Amino acid sequence: MQETTPGSPDLARIADRFVEARGRGASLPDFPGSIPADLVEAYRVQDLAIARWPDRVVGWKVGFIAAERRDSSGDDRLLGPIFSAGLLDATGGNVAFPVFSGGFAAVEAEYVLRLQADAPIGKTDWTTKEAAGVPATLHIGVEIASSPLATINLLGPRVVVSDFGNNNGLILGPEIPGWLAIPETELTCHTFIEERLVGSGGATTLPGGLRTAFAFALSRSAKRGRPLKAGDLIATGNATGIHDIAVGQSARISFSGFGDITCRARAARPVDANDAGNEHP
Repeated sequence: MQETTPGSPDLARIADRFVEARGRGASLPDFPGSIPADLVEAYRVQDLAIARWPDRVVGWKVGFIAAERRDSSGDDRLLGPIFSAGLLDATGGNVAFPVFSGGFAAVEAEYVLRLQADAPIGKTDWTTKEAAGVPATLHIGVEIASSPLATINLLGPRVVVSDFGNNNGLILGPEIPGWLAIPETELTCHTFIEERLVGSGGATTLPGGLRTAFAFALSRSAKRGRPLKAGDLIATGNATGIHDIAVGQSARISFSGFGDITCRARAARPVDANDAGNEHP
């Protein structure tokens, strides 16, 4: 997969429909056009949508692609943007977060890396070992996985990539001090919805763990012409699974030894063009 180029009018219409629905806090009844032929086209849609969304990207979510759903690119993961206004602080109690009523809504426990230096310009291929050499802090967090399209995950990774990676924000928790000295097998967590346990796992839930996800984010971002910068956040993938949540429900994600994040889903509200994505409670 090479760096993206401008999309066709059909790809632009898809981007426009997703941006418009997100801006209204509304759902979509079906995918707005023909599903992109491959991940190359899907990232073109995403790039067009990013250009139309009046907010800056502060990080990326990494999602895993099951083997049977991969395309000729060979990518086993995908990226979606996290915008500044969608970054919520986990401190201060039960955090209200926006999801699309009538669309898809879920929470995902995340281990989140924050880069402490720019990635080298021009380097487009990263190994797990090389990624481990990029200075970063590690934090606990929760991805707000939400889309105006209820069937987004059922339709597969080309559709997920097309709509901001099925992301509607990130709840960022405190840093895990000294994380480089902690075996990833000891980074475990549990997710509760309405205080019912719905998933358990940790940093090794997805193949390769945190550094493999980091290496993918470094590589794919660079190949898209968006090399990672100091301060960028990387949500490395769902650590306990993808857990559906409804408006009004609360979730608690317990990161063993490193704290809990408690949050509550609310309906996304319409936003105007000067405040797009600003869903802070």
